[in-house]
Amino acid sequence: MASNKPAPEAPSPFATDNFGEADRTWEEWNPTEESIRPVRGRHRVAKQRGLARSSTVLGVGVIAAVGAGGMATAQSKPPVSISLPDSLADNLPDAKSLPGVGAFMSDDADMTPVSAAPLTSAGITSAEAEQGTTDAGEALRARILQQAEQQQANADAEARAAEEKAAAEKAAADAKEQQDKAEAKIAAEKKKAEEAAKKKKEAERLAKLAASYALPTSSYSISSTYGQSGPMWSSGHHTGLDFAAPTGTPVKAVHSGTVKSAGYSGAYGYRTVLELDDGTEIWYCHQSTMNVTAGQKVSTGDTIGRVGATGNVTGAHLHLEVHTGGGAGIDPMSWLRSKGLTV
Repeated sequence: MASNKPAPEAPSPFATDNFGEADRTWEEWNPTEESIRPVRGRHRVAKQRGLARSSTVLGVGVIAAVGAGGMATAQSKPPVSISLPDSLADNLPDAKSLPGVGAFMSDDADMTPVSAAPLTSAGITSAEAEQGTTDAGEALRARILQQAEQQQANADAEARAAEEKAAAEKAAADAKEQQDKAEAKIAAEKKKAEEAAKKKKEAERLAKLAASYALPTSSYSISSTYGQSGPMWSSGHHTGLDFAAPTGTPVKAVHSGTVKSAGYSGAYGYRTVLELDDGTEIWYCHQSTMNVTAGQKVSTGDTIGRVGATGNVTGAHLHLEVHTGGGAGIDPMSWLRSKGLTV
């Protein structure tokens, strides 16, 4: 520890002369470089280390609480009495004579002394006083610990809230995914059911049609189809559907209608034209014989003639053509199948 050179003793104010009277002459003492040596040594200031953010309040609180507790402990020690020699106390100047002090002094003997609150109770709130806290250091430590606990509780609450929010969002996402899957499954099942119903309805329609429609002949084989090209036909392509069958095989009405014409027609040989209720015409060509006449009403399956080889042919077969109400020819196979018949 640095030390100063002792100052020279000042003449005592209580020294007496040869006549026994006190010499009250005071000499001024001015310190010099010789009388005061400079303080040696270095004062180091410890660098403050950074604290982790989560433990800052608690660390500072503990340090402050310990310091405050030490201060309160020091204050709780009994006071040390200091006494002055009577010779020095008698010669001290009167307090009222000191400059700037007399104005604050009162001559009233009944001056009520001002009682100062003990230092150890400074900063204590009324709530803490009600709880029995009377020590300032202890109160400070309790406040800091309470602050730290409150901050930790807030952090825990925020963490729980974040976890609950994340869990709620995940649950909502899972629920939506399950709902989407369920809706997709329902939609697929509905579509499948609709398709099945549609197929069933179509099958019922075809079955109903098939009950009212019939194939034009039996024991046959398809020898030529509609639109087939070749030099055998004057138009350059086949205009009907050929059912190859033995001569004399019955030819039947495919649906109920009225015989529009029945007779020989050049390259078609013996031909019967059956007009249906919707205006569609069915031509039966190359017959060997005809069993109906013009204007006659026939029903589905009635025999209207026989398979033959009359007209421009190379063998016995039934040449069948289908014409719309406007007279245009269409594919007989497609038309028969649209009526529920298997060709």
